[in-house]
Order: sequence, then structure tokens, then C-alpha cells
Amino acid sequence: MITKGLIKKGEYFDSVSLMLVARKVTALDGIKDCSIVMGTAENRAILANSGMLLDLFKNALDSDLLIAVSAGTGEQADDAIAKAQEFMAQSGKTETANTEFKPRSTEGALKIIPQANLCLISVAGKYAAAVARDALERGLNVMLFSDNVPVASEVELKKYAQARDLIVMGPDCGTAIINGVPLAFANAVNRGDIGAVAAAGTGLQEVTALISNAGAGISQAIGTGGRDVKQEVGGIAFLQGLEALIKDPGTKIILLVSKPPHREVMAKISELARTAGKPVVGVFLGGNPDSLKECGITVCRTLEDAAYAAVALSRGEKPAAAADSASLQKLAAAERANKRPGRKYVRGLFSGGTFCSEAQVIMEPALGTVYSNVPLSKTNRLESALTSREHTVVDMGDDEFTVGRPHPMIDFSLRNRRIAQEAADPTTSVILLDVVIGYGSNMAPLDELGPVIRAAKKADASLSIVCSVTGTDKDPQCRKKVAAGLEDAGALVMPSNAAACRLAAFIAK
Repeated sequence: MITKGLIKKGEYFDSVSLMLVARKVTALDGIKDCSIVMGTAENRAILANSGMLLDLFKNALDSDLLIAVSAGTGEQADDAIAKAQEFMAQSGKTETANTEFKPRSTEGALKIIPQANLCLISVAGKYAAAVARDALERGLNVMLFSDNVPVASEVELKKYAQARDLIVMGPDCGTAIINGVPLAFANAVNRGDIGAVAAAGTGLQEVTALISNAGAGISQAIGTGGRDVKQEVGGIAFLQGLEALIKDPGTKIILLVSKPPHREVMAKISELARTAGKPVVGVFLGGNPDSLKECGITVCRTLEDAAYAAVALSRGEKPAAAADSASLQKLAAAERANKRPGRKYVRGLFSGGTFCSEAQVIMEPALGTVYSNVPLSKTNRLESALTSREHTVVDMGDDEFTVGRPHPMIDFSLRNRRIAQEAADPTTSVILLDVVIGYGSNMAPLDELGPVIRAAKKADASLSIVCSVTGTDKDPQCRKKVAAGLEDAGALVMPSNAAACRLAAFIAK
């Protein structure tokens, strides 16, 4: 196998275009792998870990484009690099040839839809605050998908919006459902009487999908961005969202989702929840539930428990915890019975950071220390997110994996390499995965994941691969079809991330 590469100084393409080109190159005859990324330090570290960091890449700049190809022969690698450049050139022409009018400014968009009251912004972080300010000045609420926005800008934007009875969801806000319309990464869910506010994007997707799959529905789902509940921002958007749901006549039950807010922010949330006049359910992953019992919030330990508690309250029933332990224990025993000696650790590879936190909440009491790049306890931090240690869960949507790359809910290539890496480790017992479908996510998850799972199971059938699928049957990918396809490939598919984590822990315990 030969690896060759090309560096193109100062040449920029958006990350999704690069992903699509890399995917086409990888499909060429004789090509084992292809990576086309901007030359950030994080991307060079990933190339090094996969054996594709060539000498000519080592001093690359963030503004340089790197093309790396591993192929059976040098000629195949050269041809693939040439093809990659052709594909990139065609990508630009395709966009230019599209005659559909696309406004290039907020002003232009408002000329087409003058009644619009919300602007979704996804531009490079260093430009995002100015675009958001422009939208606010035009009287628009803002959903700021962009990340890498300075915290000072976030605070300024949110205070400006609040003073004008507007809201800024984000930055780094990936999910919302407003008046039944899914925005960014979101799912096609039932309308209903449960409203949610979340400082956790995939957490919001999980609870809204579980609620819909249970037959209930969503009134509004308001994302705030994870940084909103930290001390610097003060929970401005979270509190605005909670207040809006309290006033909303279509919301009967309120569901709050977040990692533990700063104590000052939590005090404000608790005080507002106390006077809500409606049942409030909260899940603050990794937080201390005892501190919230006095404020009238039904506090849950997992996203699954919180979603089902909201459904029960919506139906006038008493919330109950999950009761699948016996069936999961039985399934785990069957997996352990065929396990090859030495395979003993769980390796969780998540596209959603909230799922990575939930995995730690569930597995640490059963397994002990679980290492992570986003640990709930600082002492459990991985030295390198690229290398697992004993029981490990990795948030592959964290910034170190996404600078200059599409989010792993869109681009599976990096996680697929990691799955192969973990499967080849003779100490790995369980590979634990989240598969998030819906709008914004990869439209063909089975095409991407199926072959990798089959290859891992073919190499060692005793390796357990446990998945959850976040989404609904109404999503474009259809949850039922995706789950069936994953099972056909050899995975054990659970109805929620929490159930998948419980099963993984039972197998490895």
C-alpha cells in the first residue's frame, strides 16, 4: 500500500464539498483510503493517527488544502489525486451552473420572504456575530448554527436580542423545532403538548424523537447552545426559552435538557420552574438531582427517563423508570458466552456529545472509570482523543474532530476508521455507537456504516457492536429501515442511547 499526497497552498473549499469529493475518490478502483482536509493542526493529527501524514503536510497552514490517498500502487494514487482535483473543479462549476436564485445576504432573503421572523445562520465563526447582529437589527430571531464565536460576542448578541424581545439560539446550536418546523439537525416528530428547552443538541433530538416514537408530541423545541448555561452567558436564552414555554398555551409539559448549568444559572432556572404553573421535567446529565428536588422539577438521570416522564405526565400518568434490565441482562449473557478471551472493554464512538455524557452517567457506576475526551470528571480525561484507554467513550463531534471537517453526523469517514481501529484491538469487547438520523444528517447511513460493521463482525464474531438510532419513522431515512439494516449487518440495535449504554455495560461487566 502506498500513500501519496498533494498540498494546495491557500486553496479553500467548504468541508461538505471536500467530504463528497473524498467519498468519490475512495470509491475508485485500488483506493484504500482518501482524506481531503484543510491543514489545521487537528486534521494533521488525525492524518498522523491514520498513517497518512506525509512529510510535505507537516508544516501546512490552516489555509492549505491537503489531499492524501492510500492506494495499491503509486500509479493508482497519482490518478486518484488527479481525479480529486477534477472532482473539486466540477463541484465549483455545478454550483455556478445552478440557475436557482439564492440570496447572498439577509437583506436579499427578506425581499423574498418579508414576513420571516427567524434567521438561521451557518457561516464561519469569525463572521457569524456580525451576520447575527445584522439579523437582529432587522427584527429577526436568530438560530446561530456556527461555532467558534467568542463568548463576549455571544453575551452581547443575547443581551441585545433580549432587550428587543428576540432570542438568539446558539452559537453552536444544532437543533430546534419551531412551530413544527425542524431546523438544522432535527427530526420529523409528532406535534403535541410537550415543550423542550435544551442546551444540548443531540440531547434535544433524542428526547423529541423518543417522545414522538412513544406516541406523544412536541409543541416547541428550543435549542440554546451548550455555552448558554455557563456563568459567562448566564443562561440568557435558556431562561427566555423556559419563559416562552410557560406562556405558551400549546405547551402542557416542559422538558429541560442540559449538562449541569453553573450554580448561579441553575438557581435562576429553578426559581422560574418553581413558578411555572405546569409540570417541569429536567435532565441535567452528570448533575446532582437532590439539589433540584425542592424546586418542583421532576429530575431524571437519563434522556430516556426524562422523555418518558414527560410522556407520562402528558397522559396524566405517574412517571416510571425504564424496566428493561432483565431482557438486557439476558442479551448480554448471550454475548458474553461467545466472547473471545481478552475482549473486555467498551469503546463508545459518538457523533453526539450529549450521548457521550449520558454514556458516562450510565456506565461509570457499573464499570468504574470511563475515559473520555469530554469527561464528566477531569481525572478521566484521555491523554489523546485518538487513542482509547480501557473503557473509553469519545465525542467525535468535539471541535478537535470537526475543525475543517463536516460534523460526524454527516461525514462518517473518520468514525468508520476508528471503528476499524477499535475492532482490531484485541481488548475491545463492545463498540458502542449512536446513529442520528433526520434532517441535516447523512441521508444514507446504512451505505456508510453497514460495510464497516460487517467487516468487523466477519473478523471476529465475538465482538459486540451496540447501536441506538435517534430518529423517527417519518424522518427521510426512516428509523425502522435504518435499525433493520444495522441489525442485518450484525449490530444490536436498542431503542435509545440509554438502553444501548446499559447493554454495553452489562456485556462488559
